[in-house]
Amino acid sequence: MNFTQSFRLAVKSLIASKMRALLTMLGIIIGVAAVIVITSLGNGMQNYMNRQFDQLGANLIQVQIWGLGGMSSRTVDPDDMYALVDKYPQYLSGVSPYVMTQGIVRRGADDYTRTSVYGVSEFFYNAQRNQVLSGSQLGEGRFLSYIDVERHQNVCVIGSYLAQDAFGGDALGRSITINGTPFTVIGVMAEYADSTEGSSDDVIFIPYGNAMQLNGSGWVDLYLFNSADKDTANLAKGIIESRLYQTFQTEDAYYAMSSAEMMDAMDAMLNTLMMILILIAAISLLVGGIGIMNIMLVSVTERTREIGIRKSLGAKRRDIRSQFIIEAGTTSAIGGAIGIVLGILMANVLTNIIAFALGTGNDGFVAIPTLGGIAVSFGVSVGVGILFGYLPANKAARLNPIDALRYD
Repeated sequence: MNFTQSFRLAVKSLIASKMRALLTMLGIIIGVAAVIVITSLGNGMQNYMNRQFDQLGANLIQVQIWGLGGMSSRTVDPDDMYALVDKYPQYLSGVSPYVMTQGIVRRGADDYTRTSVYGVSEFFYNAQRNQVLSGSQLGEGRFLSYIDVERHQNVCVIGSYLAQDAFGGDALGRSITINGTPFTVIGVMAEYADSTEGSSDDVIFIPYGNAMQLNGSGWVDLYLFNSADKDTANLAKGIIESRLYQTFQTEDAYYAMSSAEMMDAMDAMLNTLMMILILIAAISLLVGGIGIMNIMLVSVTERTREIGIRKSLGAKRRDIRSQFIIEAGTTSAIGGAIGIVLGILMANVLTNIIAFALGTGNDGFVAIPTLGGIAVSFGVSVGVGILFGYLPANKAARLNPIDALRYD
C-alpha cells in the first residue's frame, strides 16, 4: 500500500468518527494556535519597540545619577554637563536635563491631577525632525528656546489632550497654572497617543529650572545626551562615564545607557519571555501527542481483525506500521492546520485590541505571524503526531495474524 492509499484511509477513518477526531486534535490545535499567537505578539512587540527607538534616534544616551547620598558633597549639576558637551563637540552634540515633577495643574476651575509635568531644555526638541526626544512632534507654536530656559521664563508646551480639554483647541498665548504659578502656552504637541487623560498626550513641558523650583529639588538625576552621530555613541558614552567617575570615584553612583544598548536589552528580555511562553504552550502539543497515542492504541484494538485480514493477504509489518503512522501524522497535520488558522485569526483580533489600547491605530502595533513561525508550528505538529503514533503503529505491526483473525 502506497502513501496515497494510506492517506485516503486515514482521512476516511477521521471522517467516520468526526467528534472523536476533533477531540483527539484539540491539544494539537490549542498548542499550535498558542505558539502562533505568542510568536506573532512577540514579533509585533519587537517591531513596535524598534520603531519607537528609531524615532528617539540611535544617538540618544540616557544618564541616571543617584549620587553618594546626602552625606557626600560630590555631585554634578546641569552646568557640568553643558561644559562636558562644549568640551567634546566632536562626540556630543547636546544635552537636556530631564526633571519629572508633581504639581497641581489647573485651568480655571478644572484640576488635571493626572497630567505629567516635565522640565527640559531647548535641546529636548529637534527642529530638523520636528520631534522631541520622547518621540512626539510639535503641532502648533514653538518649543522652549534657550532664552526661555536661561531666564526661567514661565512658558510651557502642552500635549494635545490639554489643548482640547482645557482650551477647546485654542491654547496658544493662554495661561495654565502649575502649583499656582501661571505658565503661558507657547506650543502644542501633535497627537501622539489617544489624547485621553493620563496618556502621553496629557503632558506639559517647562524649563527644567522652573521644574526644579516646583519640586524643591536642587539637582537633576536624569540627563538625555545626544552623540554627534551613531558611530560615536559608544565613545560619547565612555566620555560621560569617565566624567562622572572623576566626580564620584565609583561606578555605583550613576548609570549610562545608549539607545542601541536599550534596544538590545529589550530584545533580549522579549526573546527570553517569548521562549518561556512558547515552552509553556508546547505542553499543549505534548498533551495533544499523548491524546493521539491514546486514540491510536484504541484504534489498533478496534481494528485488530482488520489487521489480521491484511496480514493474511500478504501485508508486511512495514505496511501496517506505515498505515498507522500516516494516520497519526494526518490527524496531527489537520489539527495543526486548524491551529494555524485559529492562531492567525486570534493574532489579528489581538492586534486590533492592543493597537486600540495603545492608541496607535493601524500604524502602531501589528502582530502578524511569520511564514517561518507557521512552517515550524506545522512541522512540529506533524512531528508530534508521527512520534506519538509510532508506538501504536509498532504494536499493530507486531500482531500475530492468527491471533488477530481470532480477535472478536
